[in-house]
Formats: sequence, structure tokens, C-alpha cells
Amino acid sequence: MTFQIRTEGDSCLYEQIYGHIKGEIRSGKLLSGERLPSTRSLAEYLQVARSTVDCAYGQLLSEGYIESRPYKGYFVCPIEELLQLDSGLSALENRQAAVGAMPGGREEPYRIDFSPYDIDMSGFPFSVWKKITKNILTDANSDLFAKGEGQGDYSLRQTISRYLHSARGVECRPEQIIVGAGNDFLLLLLEKILGRDVRIAMENPTYKRSYRIFRSFAYPIVTVDMDECGMRADRLEQADVRAAYVMPSHQFPMGTVMPIGRRMELLKWADGGSDRYLIEDDYDSEFRFRGKPIPALQASDRHGRVIYMGSFSKAIAPAIRVSFMVLPKPLLEIYERECSFYSCTVSRIDQSILNVFIGEGYFERHLNKMRKIYRGKHELLLECLGELREEFAIAGENAGLHLLLTSKRGIPEGELLERAAGRQVRVYGLSESSVEEASGGAAVLLGFGGLTDEEIREGTALLKEAWL
Repeated sequence: MTFQIRTEGDSCLYEQIYGHIKGEIRSGKLLSGERLPSTRSLAEYLQVARSTVDCAYGQLLSEGYIESRPYKGYFVCPIEELLQLDSGLSALENRQAAVGAMPGGREEPYRIDFSPYDIDMSGFPFSVWKKITKNILTDANSDLFAKGEGQGDYSLRQTISRYLHSARGVECRPEQIIVGAGNDFLLLLLEKILGRDVRIAMENPTYKRSYRIFRSFAYPIVTVDMDECGMRADRLEQADVRAAYVMPSHQFPMGTVMPIGRRMELLKWADGGSDRYLIEDDYDSEFRFRGKPIPALQASDRHGRVIYMGSFSKAIAPAIRVSFMVLPKPLLEIYERECSFYSCTVSRIDQSILNVFIGEGYFERHLNKMRKIYRGKHELLLECLGELREEFAIAGENAGLHLLLTSKRGIPEGELLERAAGRQVRVYGLSESSVEEASGGAAVLLGFGGLTDEEIREGTALLKEAWL
């Protein structure tokens, strides 16, 4: 409650306090249910008489801005209608503005949302996570509250290196791993390691968030064509780039799983220059439903050309916000020389919980459970889409938590989205992930990770009504 009290002028002190708090409430800076300072503490803080604050609070009470709760204090009253009026929109205008942002201007909320980003949290082992947290906090380990290593706690990095070797074939030492709160931070750190003005190649379409981050570095970005095997390695030489960002395990949004032959072509390109690197985003690598598991691209790297990035967001929960980056030795030396002063962005308590969760086998059991759940949803979605196969080509069936449907008749993407919205179903256009306009725009993504079996059945039935 910091503001300037004016001692000169016609405005009384209590009116100034009243006016300030009223303005904070109406502007939404003081929220409904928020507790105000006591009259005594506010008077001491503002260096005014307590009776002055009492008068201000009394006026706010009489006008209904705040309420007094016995033995608890003063609290802000719910006044959503006032907030809407102050924003310049009536309740009806607010509703119309929200509807206008939806495809087709629908007034009803979506019944089914085929989001490719959602996951199923019903299988999360809450009791196990709670037990691990409780044990860690009751062990009176004061070291956890001290500043940790900038790369992340060594014990967690050691656990991650063992997991990556067994699950993805990645060859690395704990010293090569950097732990961070999400891939965003790690990419920001990578910019400090690679330096400025790095010309980088990306697939089109691609993971748009990474594209925006690279663009914020002012990196010159070159889009490289894709075929059924992923990024075309033969185009990289022509592109004259220093780095290429690829998702070989399950390309987003196309769903392509890069075969070993194309991976070797990319590695051959990277080996052709002393400062060339492949940035491997191991997206959705945990969830593969068909074919034999393929090790990470980094597992085939013999000359330190691959920067490997992974995350626990989809495998465990988005709120975990723990990602990791494995640096090849030449870049690790640059990191140690230029960037080792950066602090780790993940709480040491969270690191300790995750370390136990992985190290004691809970993570592997959770993954096996979720693979079974997602495999069932994947097969159910394919079964329910059976009648649509005559009108749509379906891609991305081997791995991941979404499918890509492309209209064989070339129905525009916008029309597909609008028709689906008319049945209260939300689908996602391929163009949202496109860096440049490309062919194949008459395509949509259907995610199934966050839907129940019944929602999948209902949603696909509604899409048949909309599209057939």
C-alpha cells in the first residue's frame, strides 16, 4: 500500500487514502477477497493518525468496496461488474469480444478440445510425489536451502545421464548436462554459448515457440524443406547455415519419425564444418506406439556435433518445468569459460524430488503406465476416424500425442476449423506452426493426450457431422 500522501491542497488525508484504495480496487490491482492492512499497521506505515485510516476504511465499507470480518480484518468485496465498466466494456461487450476470438464467433464453449499440447493427469502418482516431497523436507537437510551448482545438482545430472543412456542411447557425462526451468531458458543460454549472428536452419512447419525464441536472438533463420523422412539434409549445404534445429524422434507438427538413414545424412553435414551443430529437440520421444524404438540422434554422434535437449513436461507434468541440455565437449568448454556464472533456474527442492522419482524407479513405472493409457487412446482415435479416411490422409500414427489430418479434396484449413467449431469442437490448424506459407495448408492437428475415451468418441462423431 505504497503511495504519496499530499500535505498541501484541499484534499483531506483520509480522502486521499480512501481514493487510492478505491482506485486500486476498481482497476483490479487489489483483487476480490484480498486482505487489507490493519488500520494500525497502515497508519504506522503512512505516518498518519489511526483515526484517519479508520475514516477511510469506514467510507469504503459504507460504499461496499470492502467488508469487515470479525477477528480477521478487512477484505476486498467482489465487484466484477465495476471492473468490466472501468475497462470500457459492458458485460455483453465482454462476452461478444470473447466469442469473437473463437473460430466462427461461437457463443458456446467448446465441448471437445483436441489440443495437441494437453496430457492426461489422471495417471499422475500424486501419493508418491507427496511422499517423496515429505521425506525430503522432513530430513532436515539444510543443504537444500543453500545455493546449488549453476548446471543443476550433480546428483540429478548423474541420474539424468544414466536415464538418457538406458532409455535413449545418449552418451554423456553428468558434467555435460545443464538443468533449466524449461527449454526457453536453455535456448537463451545456448545463444550465449553459440554467440550472435548464428545462421540457423529450421523445418517448415516447425515448433513455433522455438522459432520465435531464435528470432528474438536476431538469428538469421532459413527454412528447409521436409519430405517423408524429415528435414532434407541435401538442402542444408545450399542454405549456408551453422546450426540446424531438428526433432527426429517425432517432428512437431508433422509427426514424422526420422529414419536412421536421414539421421546419418544430417550428421555427415554437421561433420563437414568445424563449427556446425545439430540442435536435437527430443520431442515426445517417450511415447512410441509402432515400430522398434530408435535411439536419439545424439547416440550416433561420434564427433561432438549434436546439442541434445529434452524435458520432463509431457512425461511427468507441465508444471514440473524441468528441462535439460547435453552440450558436446567443445561447447561445454565455452560454457565453463563464458557462462558458468549463471545460476540454475530450478529449485533445489524440486531437483531433489525429481532425482528420487527417477532414481528409485517411480518414473519408469509411471512412463509404462502412461504409455499404456496413451496407446489405448491412440488406437481408439484411429478407430473412430475410420470413416474419415476416405476424405483425409492421416499422418503421425507411429508416436506422440497427436495426429495430422490432411484434406484429400483440398478443403481450406479455415473452413475445416470453422465447421468443427460449429459443432463445438476445437481442432488446430497446421498453419499455426508454419514459418512460411507452404503447401498442405488444408490440414489440422488432433491431439488426444488430455481427452477421455468418451470425449474422443464424442469429438470424432461431431467431426464426422461437420466434415462429411
